[in-house]
Amino acid sequence: MADLDDLRDGSDFGLDKAVELSGYFMKGSNNNSWGFKDRMSRIFRPDTGKSVMLAFDHGFIMGPTSGVERIDLSILPLAPYADCLMASRGVIKSCIPPTFNKPICLRSDAGTSILTELNHNVTMDVQNAVALNASAMAVMLAIGDPSTEAKTVANLYKLVDQAEKFGMPVMAVTAVGKDMARDARYFGLASRICAENGASIVKTYYTEGFENVVACCPVPIVIAGGKKLAELEALELCYRAIQCGAAGVDMGRNVFQSENPVAMIQAVGGVVHDGLSPEEGFEKFNDLKNTV
Repeated sequence: MADLDDLRDGSDFGLDKAVELSGYFMKGSNNNSWGFKDRMSRIFRPDTGKSVMLAFDHGFIMGPTSGVERIDLSILPLAPYADCLMASRGVIKSCIPPTFNKPICLRSDAGTSILTELNHNVTMDVQNAVALNASAMAVMLAIGDPSTEAKTVANLYKLVDQAEKFGMPVMAVTAVGKDMARDARYFGLASRICAENGASIVKTYYTEGFENVVACCPVPIVIAGGKKLAELEALELCYRAIQCGAAGVDMGRNVFQSENPVAMIQAVGGVVHDGLSPEEGFEKFNDLKNTV
């Protein structure tokens, strides 16, 4: 058991030293299989090392929430501009044309909804994800939740055991309960636990001090968009995260609930891949919203 009497916060994050990539362009991935690297290369653009993921898995716990009532109307027009689509298998099979040829990050745990206590979930078999030609599988971790932390960590650990046999990346999604502090110390702890238990990508939230969260996590981090923000604020969130070393964004509501979702996802792409400032991204958004 770890000695908790002299537990000190990390302080030496080596922010002035770049991570040695050792031959493969994604952090922490070099020692994995060819198939694993191929899947990661679909999710993250090799020319930038970044990804704009479009998350629309909200319905698996929330039902037809605003913006995803009709996937065919709200999401399909956005898909061409995303690097990767994140959704549940039911929506992928019923609503997403296989001719889109987009990599899928498959929501792979389920079991509870917003009507009950969340995160009492079980995980999908990896062979089902392979049959859907998924490029990654995503599961939730509830770090700090006494009732579900151990179960969700075990879900990740067991899924990674299976996934490694198929060269399948696993993305761990850090849940934030109402009693959890949304600060760099918590997200650094949660992200590191995800990576230590085998996650090959971590999805977490941006916060002040995010550069330390990224530095102490040995695998790529993408940020969650979270609640709907004004368009410029959402672009500022993307920009700050990328400047701190995030490998991309996995946005949902800040795209599909935008006043012009098609323009917004392209503006996000400009910030993530093209190095646009938030103001330049917002200008792109305003230019596009008058034409799309």
